[in-house]
Amino acid sequence: MKKIILSAIMLLGLAFTAQAQDISKNALGLRLGDNHGFGGEISYQRALSKNNRIEADLGWRNSRDIDAFKLVGLYQWVWNIDQGFNWYAGVGGGIGSWSHDYNQYKDNGTFVFAAGNIGIEYGFKEVPILLSLDARPEIGSGYYDDDNFGFDIGLGIKFQF
Repeated sequence: MKKIILSAIMLLGLAFTAQAQDISKNALGLRLGDNHGFGGEISYQRALSKNNRIEADLGWRNSRDIDAFKLVGLYQWVWNIDQGFNWYAGVGGGIGSWSHDYNQYKDNGTFVFAAGNIGIEYGFKEVPILLSLDARPEIGSGYYDDDNFGFDIGLGIKFQF
């Protein structure tokens, strides 16, 4: 009988201390990055399940000589670290266009790319705000970078709904 009572108490304690991973059903906001000049992205996240989501970003980059627009789609896996803190990793790709204007030399084009994504985020319980910091390496073709590789560090703020 003591074993049954002890087991029941342990199960109840486990039920109350287990941390459910909470990723928001929807989140909309901005992601600021530095790949090929300073730029921003309008970012939307949609939860697919308890541990997975998709993210779509429409972004622009602006540097002294190059302007670019791009659309990115990512599939992400999300893991809980501790109350409100999550880390995530994902894969995806995108398409974009660029224009180059340097000393009377003008050029433009389109590009496609594959992307990876890894980051950390914190969701506040009191207000529906999600802050994130991530890295997104990209490799592509027809790209506006000479070596067809870009690495982006981004800082995001999103509103959860």
